Amino acid sequence: MNSLKTSNLGYSRIGENREWKKTLEAYWSHTITEETFLQQMKKYRLHHLQKQLEKDVDLIPVGEFSYYDHVLDTASMFGFVPKRFGHDGGTVPLATYFAMARGSQGTHACEMTKWFDTNYHYIVPEIENKKPVLLENRPLQAFLEAKNELNITGKPVILGPFTFLKLSKGYNTESFGSLLISFIPVYTQLLSELAQAGATLVQIDEPSLVTDITTDEMELVHDFYEEISKQVPELEILLQTYFEAVSHYKQVIDLPVKAIGLDFVSGYEENIQSIKKFGFPKDKILAVGVIDGRNIWKNRLQETNDLITQLSKYVPLTNQILQPSSSLLHVPVTVKGESKLHSIVKDALAFGDEKLDELRLLRDVLLHPSPTKQNVLERYDSTLKKLEQSTWRKKKEETILPSERTKPFQERYELQNKKWNLPLLPTTTIGSFPQTKDIRKARFQWRKGELANDTYEAHIKSNIEKWIRIQEELDIDVLVHGEFERNDMVEFFGEKLTGFAFSQNGWVQSYGSRCVKPPIIYGNVSFDQPITLKETLYAQSLTNRPVKGMLTGPVTILNWSFVRNDLTHKEVAFQIAEALLQEVQSLENSGITMIQVDEPALREGLPLKQKKHSYYLDWAVEAFKRSTSAVSDTTQIHTHMCYSDFNEIIDAIKALDADVISIETSRSHAELISAFETNVYDKGIGLGVYDIHSPRVPSEEEITSVLERALSVLPANLFWVNPDCGLKTRGEQETVAALSIMVQAAKKARQNIKQVSESL
Repeated sequence: MNSLKTSNLGYSRIGENREWKKTLEAYWSHTITEETFLQQMKKYRLHHLQKQLEKDVDLIPVGEFSYYDHVLDTASMFGFVPKRFGHDGGTVPLATYFAMARGSQGTHACEMTKWFDTNYHYIVPEIENKKPVLLENRPLQAFLEAKNELNITGKPVILGPFTFLKLSKGYNTESFGSLLISFIPVYTQLLSELAQAGATLVQIDEPSLVTDITTDEMELVHDFYEEISKQVPELEILLQTYFEAVSHYKQVIDLPVKAIGLDFVSGYEENIQSIKKFGFPKDKILAVGVIDGRNIWKNRLQETNDLITQLSKYVPLTNQILQPSSSLLHVPVTVKGESKLHSIVKDALAFGDEKLDELRLLRDVLLHPSPTKQNVLERYDSTLKKLEQSTWRKKKEETILPSERTKPFQERYELQNKKWNLPLLPTTTIGSFPQTKDIRKARFQWRKGELANDTYEAHIKSNIEKWIRIQEELDIDVLVHGEFERNDMVEFFGEKLTGFAFSQNGWVQSYGSRCVKPPIIYGNVSFDQPITLKETLYAQSLTNRPVKGMLTGPVTILNWSFVRNDLTHKEVAFQIAEALLQEVQSLENSGITMIQVDEPALREGLPLKQKKHSYYLDWAVEAFKRSTSAVSDTTQIHTHMCYSDFNEIIDAIKALDADVISIETSRSHAELISAFETNVYDKGIGLGVYDIHSPRVPSEEEITSVLERALSVLPANLFWVNPDCGLKTRGEQETVAALSIMVQAAKKARQNIKQVSESL
């Protein structure tokens, strides 16, 4: 490479209009054939490459496009198909691939968890003492397709073996080194075939190098890449990291690879200091991640230009590649077509395509510096300054809110027991019920003004009543109103608070075909009017059983939004907490005194480095408590979290001081229960007893097994029985069937406990 180039790490799969999602769901529902599915996916894949070509990206990624998840792609490519799926070798069929992701009747899906500290979910590979075998060379297929169809010599993207194993389960950690070595032959074969096909540079993603890995692990990484470089010397490797600064900078830059990608957004301070202190090898290329791949604000290109100029003192421009800080998987496709945003907000945004424009502009200015070019950057940055100087961002004085309940849990628990008089092992759900096509259609028409407000509200009320009756018939103890009026658990709240804006098409992938449209926090957040009161009160008027008020917590609203970048996340979280407290109090004052404030994203926001954990957890817990503590002792506060290795944050979970916490555990086969064998949890808790992400209906034996395992380490008088997450994406029949089995399993467990108690 003899001039400054631009590169992209990965492109959004879903398309400008979520056409990828629609095709995927059409295939699952058997409305299109596998042949049509594959043809459509190829069309989208080539379209994405063509767009990047038109954006003048020098190094266009190929192979990162996926039918579901790139980690699942890697697992199936190397033959890591769990035995329960009955795969007998050879290329993994689509049916098996999707069964691993979604489950099939009689076979549970692979575990799904968060991709580092993002809201993207990956499918956890299961090693099962297998050795990797290259069943098909997917990067090669993608490379040849781009070359033959569009004459693009792409940059193949591959998940690195170290990160793949770090993200996997089902092996003895003591065998990690030998397992890593076992990947040498398959990576050698994969890379050799790419080199023979004409590939000159391949991107191998090793984001686990930014986590707290040991010196021994770093040596294993070095040994692996040293062997690969000997086996395939003709192919240049770009070792790519992102989401933080690398943990062993000196060892990383010593790896026998041609180029190293570092994140200068999330890992800016540490990475820049490492370069200043230790330098950078003259014979290597530095891939500089300077365009934020995870947020949607325009880059301050003058500052970025200054950063590159500063880096040029240590790494010549000719030895640099300009790129986003991470894959553009985490941002929407394009701002084009966003016609409803305020012009000041819209002009400050850059989605995926616009970030590629930023790269091209930055490269042009750096290669041909002049006063005129500097003026171009100044004009570009001026749109951000308009937002920064607006009244929406006027400094707001912090309000000091109560962050402790007036009585400790045990005293509250006794008062709440007297008030509610619930049976042992009370049953409940997490909040949402199936949102049918009719519900979504009515909301869409209402938003467009094609459906009268009274008609829409009557439609919502009829669904609330229907599901209150279903819950009563199922004999569920604590009910929910079903959240039929809500589009998304964060967007719905953002629409009712100040400081939030909403795109028309700013979708990003969360898991599988599930896409979310994160709100944009552009200004100060405050409470405007009651958010959930009307629907909750209506539901409670229909039944004598308690109905939970359902709110999304401050940390989750923060982590699942695109957040303004002129304040710290802590400051924004405290603004949201203050607003939510007023909503909690409006419910309590109206007689809704069982209130669930969900924080599924609390663990997700945990920094990747241990040294940063305490600071984050302290303010995250404080934000939750600020939103929930100023209530009566008899008001029962619930919360919900999604599974993601809670062992390391069990103390923070306790510190939330919620009266009841429900935790998603079913996909991990209740592995989380082991955390409570060594950590006493003395508050109400519900561990999800079946997986809602899969369409399969669990058997009573499965749920009973989870209950028995949980009750072996958790006190029955504090235990709740619930699904592991909301039921919004499930069908009505499967939901009713699964909940019926759940209730029956809970009743049998109650009876067994009673019999044991009476026999003592």
